[in-house]
Amino acid sequence: MNWRARHALSLLAATAIALVLPMDSRAQQSQETLEPYQMLRSLQFVQDTVVMGDHSAGAMQRFMLSTIDKRLRTADMRVFEDPRNVDAALIYAMSGGNPSTLELIVSKDTAGNFDNRVANALRKYLSGRGTMVASGLANMVPEYRDQRIGPYLALVAGNVIIATDQKKALEFYDTARLLAPGTIIEEAALRRSVAVAVEQGLVAKGFGYARQYARRFSHSPYASQFADLFVALVSAHFGEITAEDLDGALEVMADDRAREIYLRLARQATIEGKTELAKLAADKAAERGKSLATSGLSAASLFSNVARMPAGKMQEAVKALDQIPDNELSAEDRALRDAARRIAAEVLKAPSLESLGQDKAETIPNQISAEQTSALPAHDAAGATAKGVQPPAGEAKALDPDFKSYVDKGRSKLSAIDELLKKDK
Repeated sequence: MNWRARHALSLLAATAIALVLPMDSRAQQSQETLEPYQMLRSLQFVQDTVVMGDHSAGAMQRFMLSTIDKRLRTADMRVFEDPRNVDAALIYAMSGGNPSTLELIVSKDTAGNFDNRVANALRKYLSGRGTMVASGLANMVPEYRDQRIGPYLALVAGNVIIATDQKKALEFYDTARLLAPGTIIEEAALRRSVAVAVEQGLVAKGFGYARQYARRFSHSPYASQFADLFVALVSAHFGEITAEDLDGALEVMADDRAREIYLRLARQATIEGKTELAKLAADKAAERGKSLATSGLSAASLFSNVARMPAGKMQEAVKALDQIPDNELSAEDRALRDAARRIAAEVLKAPSLESLGQDKAETIPNQISAEQTSALPAHDAAGATAKGVQPPAGEAKALDPDFKSYVDKGRSKLSAIDELLKKDK
């Protein structure tokens, strides 16, 4: 089902809920007769509709959370004799619900309808102490895998263990998205999997996750976070990720979404000096924006021409940059263009007469070190001057005393050997 169909259904759902739950006494009575699990199904539908692209359903999501919260707080505890309502309370808490509501219900559960292990683990997780129950949650995921709360527990387990074992967190995210395809659970699991892959440098796996996200959830309100992660992954590993890979990942995206990602990628590559990637991304952004009312061609032209500057086409690039209207660039992009102009001005500036002059000889310090002296043509390996070449006056006095003593001892030993040889003759 595409997002437009979901949008139509969400409107029908909203209408139905509004009819069932108006703010009068008769509606209040109808509200109290609805089972929590029935209300939760509406919440799940609305949340899935939001991540599929119907952002107008966000208000309905907030309304549903508030309505379910009231129903759970005022429910007779006999309602939770039905396991579906127990699961509804747990899923509500894991879906952005009020944590204190779960706390209230569990405190009143004298019949033992709630699994205390799950309830206690979630209470700690929702209060920011998830690391205390990480191992317990990890053990519960296989146990509840095929239950209604299974994908939610897997997602929570991944969120908890990610700080200490990112490889294991990926396994939990894989479980969550496979158990709940096409839902807000899969969207969150895929997005967080991309984040882990970027941090760990798992290029092939990360790009696989990114490709799936781009094809399924490009209209999600959280897609901007994904775009930042995608740009970071491609920019850091371009080469291993090819132009064909980029096309394959973004080809099914709507033009406006794909253009936005290409522009972000072009900007990042331009800042990092990756000219090939910047030029490629800028050209792709221009291509995907041709049919749009706001094409983004000015930004694409900016990044493309800045990328051309190191290739020796400085004057052409500057001329093109000057033709881009200010009102078609963001403040950040105008700053980038100004920086490129300043660099170009310094590179293209004609040299002054002073820069062509030479310093006086006495102002140039001697750059030859003592270690390099033995490599000069006038010296042998021992540092002694070659025959016929006299050192400048006063150089002998400049010899290091320890080195001079070493040379004198060597000469005395050679003289003693010569005397012995003369006696043997």
